[in-house]
Amino acid sequence: MSINPTILNQDFEDEELGAEEEQERHILLDLIVDRGQEPLRVDKFLITKLAGITRNKVQQAIDDENIEVNGKVVKQNYKVKPLDHLVAYTFRAPESTEIIPENIPLTIEYEDEELLIINKPYNMVVHPGHGNYSGTLVNALSFYLQHEKESSDLPRIGLVHRIDKDTTGLLAIAKTEKAINLLSEQFKDHTVDRKYYALVWGDVAEESGTIDTYIGRHLRLRKIFDVYEEGEVGKHAITHYRVIERFNYVTLVECQLETGRTHQIRVHMKHIGHTLFNDKTYGGDRILKGTVFAKYKQFVENCFDLLPRQALHAKTLGFIHPGTGEKIHFESELPSDMQQVLERWRVYTKAKKLMD
Repeated sequence: MSINPTILNQDFEDEELGAEEEQERHILLDLIVDRGQEPLRVDKFLITKLAGITRNKVQQAIDDENIEVNGKVVKQNYKVKPLDHLVAYTFRAPESTEIIPENIPLTIEYEDEELLIINKPYNMVVHPGHGNYSGTLVNALSFYLQHEKESSDLPRIGLVHRIDKDTTGLLAIAKTEKAINLLSEQFKDHTVDRKYYALVWGDVAEESGTIDTYIGRHLRLRKIFDVYEEGEVGKHAITHYRVIERFNYVTLVECQLETGRTHQIRVHMKHIGHTLFNDKTYGGDRILKGTVFAKYKQFVENCFDLLPRQALHAKTLGFIHPGTGEKIHFESELPSDMQQVLERWRVYTKAKKLMD
């Protein structure tokens, strides 16, 4: 059984076909539109799904009949609807169309016939994509599941959700078609319990709160996301947070996701003035709160060295088991890099209190 097609964030190919030589088409994007999707022109919809793509490229692909919805080619004014099956093709061959199983160690928190719970480490991409075709979690799972079954056939891997490359923590992997469908429905219906621990800049004023906005791609910087008002652009995003521990200039918070948008916690915390500690993408890799003393600057830089990534960990995961129908719940320990930095801040805070 083959693995689901990889979603490749690359441009459509403009190259014309020779009269005598027909090039092979490749799948660029293959997805089912979310249940909550508002009607949106297909060209605008594709721009939100493919980083760096231009509107001219999208319109050319539509004119060339390289965009299909529910098995039929569509025109630019077609409006996508919930559960539409959209496929975009390109004549540019991807760097790799095959998932290569790789013997990469995995931290498995739980496994049965239906699913796997993985504790993903720092610096691991979840799914192969443009520029990342090896060393990913899917490559590791392909090896593990293939070896487990002692079969030469590639296993079925259901990625029902993802976390960023530099975010650590719990991921659910569906192993059967039934598990894929049932878990996917729970994520779409926002009934999955997901809590993250994040170290953020600043002393968060409220003990708890809710951030309710729309999140979409930044209008100029297409690799990052931004907050928008309702009706402008983006998807509805809700994050609940509460303070776990305070360290004067930084705060450890628990973030519970009601929705699951790309970079949601990172964007939402920045939006309320509390960028994640050492989040290079959103400006947290510089001193945003604290003193001007050289010793403090050295202290923060040492923390950055210990934790060379955004301070974000997917700590808990709970959902209805696709096989038994019972609610199951998983907890994970904070990784050592976050633990070390938190301990540094505890020592620093105690020392500061003694000096004040």
